[in-house]
Amino acid sequence: MYVGRDMTELSMMSKTDWKDSELAFFHHSLQQMVPYLNAEGQTIHREIVEEIESRGGLNRGEADYTHGTKVSYD
Repeated sequence: MYVGRDMTELSMMSKTDWKDSELAFFHHSLQQMVPYLNAEGQTIHREIVEEIESRGGLNRGEADYTHGTKVSYD
């Protein structure tokens, strides 16, 4: 379950100020709805993807006993 700032609060901030977990959660959520997004929703999703890419992606390079290689947004 996601615990963090909602889209209303985040929409008033630059994507560069979002946490990785927020980017990951909203990317995943919007990715599930891509066929149904209007132009504004598609723009928001594209900006999130561009911010993730500018940070070098969300995948962890290695795993250890406390976490896997997938970023968790919980």
